[in-house]
Amino acid sequence: MARWCYQHRLVVLLLWVGALFGLGFSASTAGTNYANVFSLPDTDSKSAYDLMEKAFPNTSGDTDTVVWKVDEGSVRDQAVRDRIRPVLEDIAKMPGVGAVTSPYDARGAAQVSKDGTIAYAQVTFAKRANEVPKELVQDVVDTAQGADRAGLQVELGGQAIQRVQEPPQGLSEGVGIVAAAVVLFLAFGSFFAMTLPIAIAVFGVGTGLFATQLLSHTTDVPDIAPLLASLIGLGVGIDYALFIVTRHRKGIQRGLDPEEAAVTALNTSGRAVLFAGGTVCIALAGMLVTRLRFLDGVVIGTSLTVVLSVLAATTLLPALLGFLGPRVLSRRQRRRLAAQGPEPEGASGLAARWSTAVQKRPRRTAALALVFMAVLAVPVLSLRLGATDQGNDDASTTTRKAYDLLAEGFGPGFNGPLQVVTEGGETSALVKGLQDTPGVAQVAALPPARGVTVIQVVPTTSPQSVETDRLIDRLRDDVIPAAGVEAHVGGVTAVSKDFSTVTGDRLPLFIATIIGLGFLLLLVAFRSLVVPLTAALMNLIAAAASFGVLVAIFQWGWGLELLGLGKEGPINAFLPVIMLSLLFGLSMDYQVFLVSRMHEEWVHTRDNARAVRVGLAETSRVINSAALIMVCVFMAFVLSGDSGAAMAGVGLAAAVALDAFILRTALVPAAMHLLGDSNWWLPKGLEKRLPHLAVEPKEEAPSPEVRAGGPASAVHGFVRTADGEPVAGAAVTLLSGGGRQLDRVESLADGSYIVSVPAPGTYLLATTAPTYGSRARQVVVGEGPLVYDVELAEGEVDAVN
Repeated sequence: MARWCYQHRLVVLLLWVGALFGLGFSASTAGTNYANVFSLPDTDSKSAYDLMEKAFPNTSGDTDTVVWKVDEGSVRDQAVRDRIRPVLEDIAKMPGVGAVTSPYDARGAAQVSKDGTIAYAQVTFAKRANEVPKELVQDVVDTAQGADRAGLQVELGGQAIQRVQEPPQGLSEGVGIVAAAVVLFLAFGSFFAMTLPIAIAVFGVGTGLFATQLLSHTTDVPDIAPLLASLIGLGVGIDYALFIVTRHRKGIQRGLDPEEAAVTALNTSGRAVLFAGGTVCIALAGMLVTRLRFLDGVVIGTSLTVVLSVLAATTLLPALLGFLGPRVLSRRQRRRLAAQGPEPEGASGLAARWSTAVQKRPRRTAALALVFMAVLAVPVLSLRLGATDQGNDDASTTTRKAYDLLAEGFGPGFNGPLQVVTEGGETSALVKGLQDTPGVAQVAALPPARGVTVIQVVPTTSPQSVETDRLIDRLRDDVIPAAGVEAHVGGVTAVSKDFSTVTGDRLPLFIATIIGLGFLLLLVAFRSLVVPLTAALMNLIAAAASFGVLVAIFQWGWGLELLGLGKEGPINAFLPVIMLSLLFGLSMDYQVFLVSRMHEEWVHTRDNARAVRVGLAETSRVINSAALIMVCVFMAFVLSGDSGAAMAGVGLAAAVALDAFILRTALVPAAMHLLGDSNWWLPKGLEKRLPHLAVEPKEEAPSPEVRAGGPASAVHGFVRTADGEPVAGAAVTLLSGGGRQLDRVESLADGSYIVSVPAPGTYLLATTAPTYGSRARQVVVGEGPLVYDVELAEGEVDAVN
């Protein structure tokens, strides 16, 4: 497939451009129909919602609030009335505004605080918040704030108002792409190579978002789904292309023509990309076991975007590589290739030196990494799930100011009233019981409608307070049963509490599901029990540390002002499920890319120490570059204006950074060095039963240059350092062209070695020593023995393939 896409690059490019613009046109024509469905079956708040829907079926429009405060006098003063009343009348006349309830009318007489300094008006739109045109909402904001003057403060709150104060759509994605472009340019040193991962991400995310927008007309997709889809899509799209382009560039530098380099890159890194994308989708699909309808649309949007990103990386990318040819290398690299010829196989520099250092001190490396992660995980012990509201917005926003004014004038609980809903029966005993309940500031029973009575209960504490959660439990467990009626507690605060409870209850099942699925995938891919067990443990460590960072920032408030993220509060109840899905998927990506390279080396040499050292040396730089790009993309979502997306962005940025820079670069290789050959242990009975799913390409057949049945021969010589000192105990391995081990010996005290050769032909001679680097070179053996001396140097690692 890679060769076909490379050779028919214009057709592939036109197909992708047509798909992007076709979906974009269809989506813009159809518009959006996102819906946040928080209702939970078999919960008390859902029962309350169903009764309210029966009593008030036509109250579907969003109701927002205009709040004003006077520094002196009263809001009832004639001067204030004359300034506010015309504004409210102008708003009521706007097309799309259903009604305005003013405190200066009889119906709104209670909308003035006791001290008379704060009042509010309710603006009911004809549609839900996400369907109200932003132009209309902006007109409401501008008109209302036009009444603001010295001594009179006017602010607005509500879901529709919050939408117009968000940054421009696409700002976070644009900032993330620019930051990723800078990292890619530094990594590649080539403008053309830099544009490839960006282009793949744009096509993958673009088609994914447009498809999700169209699907919102057929199923419930929450409005946070596109943000999360673009967040994960940008990250994986750039990363997957980065892995393939890096392998392609390495192939050209080692003498392959561009087409063969592209085919080889797709046949190696491309396979790992397909497998990694599958693990991300499986991790995302794990959210479905929670049976939370709100998350179904998130799964659809994010999984679709990941699938399209993988498809773009495996089809569009080879086509674009065909257009670029050798220009995927920088000019300096092309000049060096022309002047000096192909580069030798191997890794050197910082990556190789670090890999050797981890091998020398695995216990110390593992201990330091574990202590660091454990310290970061400590805050997770105080994790509290809940829901953010406009009280968590930045202090400079009008929604936060309106929230604070309402809390000041009418009490902290006014921003999150509870609705006690009952059908039929006498409610006077219930109302009396509610009024006498500690923690209740105000009780108001609305006139019955269709046999349903709604009693508005205003707590004395804020919606996010622990005391408010306890009040809800007290009402359900004690007050309502004591009144002898059947009633249910609803409202946004009660729904949030139920959502948090259900999420917390189902979280263990969800974690067990995604860990189990990931374990099975890695078990089949790497034919090992220890590798998937290590991966599962590392994923749990990464999750605990990243949630510790999240709690410290968003729940404890450390650094919130610095990040401009408003006020501290509980962690969004849906975030652990979404974040764990993304984290486990991305962690599996890095595990697959790292361990697949180690496994490749292990299959060829059966030397665990060498396999771990080579795998880390060859992949650590690209994994760290990929992680840095993801951190930039995720942190850019702090600018999204959505608190949920900002939380997810910060949490995932911390998770990816810790996973790549601490776990995959230090703890995983250190643990694999300590475990030795047992890393690759698999019971024989299980080996026979497992299906074969190869992350690496099939091993090549033995070199045709090896003539079976020819006379036996040998390769012998000395293993020395760059200074000519003999290296004793170095492992010298002879392999066939297909990677099959033919002989293996250790050098003697004087550095001498000799390996037997079955017949004349071309072989691979791999040499490695614990305190030095390693060498892997092709040797051509004729009719007689071949003398071949090996020089080992620290900080250099040669790969077998």
